[in-house]
Amino acid sequence: MTAKARILIADDEPHIRRILQFLLEQEGFEVHMAEDGEEAWKAVASFQPDLVLLDVMMPRMDGFAVLEIVRAGFETARLPVILLTAKGEEQDKVKGLAGGANDYIVKPFNHDELLLRVTNLLEATRREREANPLTGLPGNRAIDREIQDRIATGQEFGFMYIDMDRFKSFNDKYGYSRGDRAISFLAGVLVGITQKYGSGKEFVGHVGGDDFVVVTTSKDAERLARRIIHEFDEGKEDLHEEEDFKNGYLEIESRNGQVERFPLVTLTLALVSECQGRFEHPAQLSDTMVELKRFGKMKPHSVVVKERRSTDKNPELITINVDQDPTDDPAGDPTS
Repeated sequence: MTAKARILIADDEPHIRRILQFLLEQEGFEVHMAEDGEEAWKAVASFQPDLVLLDVMMPRMDGFAVLEIVRAGFETARLPVILLTAKGEEQDKVKGLAGGANDYIVKPFNHDELLLRVTNLLEATRREREANPLTGLPGNRAIDREIQDRIATGQEFGFMYIDMDRFKSFNDKYGYSRGDRAISFLAGVLVGITQKYGSGKEFVGHVGGDDFVVVTTSKDAERLARRIIHEFDEGKEDLHEEEDFKNGYLEIESRNGQVERFPLVTLTLALVSECQGRFEHPAQLSDTMVELKRFGKMKPHSVVVKERRSTDKNPELITINVDQDPTDDPAGDPTS
């Protein structure tokens, strides 16, 4: 549940306002109330709610007029609004949804249903706000929260940071539209592999650009990492022009007119299989990823780089044999 979210209740019936206030404050929400439509739209600006419960029939200005003002404002255009309608007023529901309401609740309402609709809408809005616009995957705020939650609850988990190598040269050769296609392809690989072969506890996030993260269970981390590399390398031919892929490089003319050759795009996947008890903050995990990525980018091909913890507590960086059949579970120490 989204605790401490700010909710505006706009209803001209005092007993309805009191019931809603009690229910929502019991759940940890901060509540502000308005008695009519005029107060309601002013409170949207002053209280800055995260969600509005808006009665349709109110004096001075009805709910439809308030909704129109909310949707017309640049800063409030996406503010979640749930309409409160009288039982059987089907036309009100249709008119409200057509005017931009996110949901509606019929009075008299079921308390549990109301709380569920409020929390679901707040969660959906938060995810939409934090999502990367290109891939729709959770962005940096959601990533940090996911890692912090797993650290705070003492969960065992594995963490991957995936970076597309030589993406700049790919963009220079083919243009930004083709670059977006490559990023979307990688996002599809990550989501597809985790959904098909994961345990259901995976989280896929988009840091930005060509950088992604995957959080999974410790036991599944290396197996999924190898499958990701295999799937990306199997499909990357379609990202390149046939001649370029056959040559194994891209030819790009520099500003001074000289033609330079760049390798095709590959992946560096930095992996820490066992994060439990090692990190107190997402930034510490990020620092570890930087070292692993730096080591991986020295390789000319797609690679999984992970730590092998030694007795003197100094990690040895190794690469995993990704040429091995990804359907086989890794056995023993991977070869570098």
